[in-house]
Amino acid sequence: MPAFDDIARLPVIKYYEDAFRSATGVPLAVVAPGEPPRRCCLGRSENGFCVLAGATAAGCTACLEAQSRAHRAVARQQGPQQVNCFAGLTEVAVPVSVRGRHVATLLSGQVLRREPTQRDFAMILKFLGPGQDRDWEARIRRAYFETPVVTAERFEAIIQMLGVFAQYLSELSDHQMVEPSADEPAAVSSAKRFVQARSEEAITLGEVVAHVGVSRFYFCKLFKRATGMTLTEYVTHVRLEKVKSLLVDPSLRISEIVYAAGFGSIPRFNSVFRRHFGMAPTAYRAALRARLPG
Repeated sequence: MPAFDDIARLPVIKYYEDAFRSATGVPLAVVAPGEPPRRCCLGRSENGFCVLAGATAAGCTACLEAQSRAHRAVARQQGPQQVNCFAGLTEVAVPVSVRGRHVATLLSGQVLRREPTQRDFAMILKFLGPGQDRDWEARIRRAYFETPVVTAERFEAIIQMLGVFAQYLSELSDHQMVEPSADEPAAVSSAKRFVQARSEEAITLGEVVAHVGVSRFYFCKLFKRATGMTLTEYVTHVRLEKVKSLLVDPSLRISEIVYAAGFGSIPRFNSVFRRHFGMAPTAYRAALRARLPG
């Protein structure tokens, strides 16, 4: 099962963060799941007001509290969540889940939902407290009134875009779990290729061990350490990846897909599929087709 560090290393992360900012004018950061120990910075494109407010003791504490609320809500609901900070800005958190496990969170927002007023800003300055000079006050005033004001329709579109990216990251991570990697031992890569070439057949541990040429005990320990899975779990993973690709074809019956992917029993397949994806194959197919163009 991929960890947050595996997600964060994906090259597509930085590309999408930059593209998302260019398309929406809103920052995006992919952060670790769970409540943050300190305020999360949304990178180079972070809202200027949030940067300045977050540099104060009161602002940093209040911002961390809002982000923590968003993270708690995401962990509890496993769906997109939005919270308002002390200054009235809305932040959005969207979970990235792989096989039902929350592995990362998309953090975005830092936008206003209505036009700001001088009265709003005066209350914010009072909250942040004294101790700042006039230059700082001028900069945070300018940044506050330059904060994007997002309509309900545009805000919904932003959430949908985040949801699409979260789903893409989930499926990409899921797929990469089955692929051989240059970082792993040669015996593990060889075993993966062996399984992928014969996934529709019955595969035994003895056959794989004989193929890679190491002892059974050593292989099991090595494979588990490298992949986080047993060989049996990996075989199931490979077969489910094949199922996902076949479900896109509306001409194939579920029963045909079951046997083409190497599952010898429809009841067992249904049980395994539901356990991994949280829904029946027919529901998953409908969701896949709904995302396809046209």
